[in-house]
Amino acid sequence: MKALGIILIIAGIVMILFRGFYVETDKEILDAGPIEITKKENRWIGWPTYAGGIAAVAGIVLLISSGKRRGA
Repeated sequence: MKALGIILIIAGIVMILFRGFYVETDKEILDAGPIEITKKENRWIGWPTYAGGIAAVAGIVLLISSGKRRGA
């Protein structure tokens, strides 16, 4: 659980710093036998900033709860 908590904290911080990224996709415009026309498009894949905060807080909660279990 401790490793999962650390991963969630790191992922949450990265999600806060980088709100998304672009992915280049090929869109087929025309396919008529030997003639093929495609178009490259940039698509934005993003997430809300609060999602990173939620992930980081969940990681902190996991770290705290795993530490209390071992001590008890």
